Amino acid sequence: MTVMIRDLPAAALLQRYAGDPKCYTDCLTKDVPGQVDLATFVTAFYTTRLFKVERSILGLFGRPGTDGTAADVAQGHTASFAAWTVEARDGQQLLMCDMGGKTRSWFMVAPEGAGTRLYFGSAVVNKDHWLAKGLMPFHQWYARALMRAVNL
Repeated sequence: MTVMIRDLPAAALLQRYAGDPKCYTDCLTKDVPGQVDLATFVTAFYTTRLFKVERSILGLFGRPGTDGTAADVAQGHTASFAAWTVEARDGQQLLMCDMGGKTRSWFMVAPEGAGTRLYFGSAVVNKDHWLAKGLMPFHQWYARALMRAVNL
């Protein structure tokens, strides 16, 4: 199950940032067997061992997240998880905004043959800021690593 870099789908909730020249956006996909719904994907993403490291770091800054709160936001029972709040959602997509409004995380699922295509993307709202520029290579590596870590 290879992680691929792709163009954002036209209907992606993340598209609202793709047209802004000040924003960086990306889109990664991974095809998995069987039918996977959005809640299952988002829960699996936020509960990987790799993401739990990020959750531990966020906990040091007063923004803890648990497997239970990850599942709650994935299922639409709550509008926040750790350092993120829901910006938009529909039946197949979820767009999360970080607490500072500087980044977005986007998830989507779509049928692909007998399986499901999992989409994960992000937006950095001010890509020209010195910190964003400096962290961009890490961000790109980390996003791929997170998608590889999702095991469905």
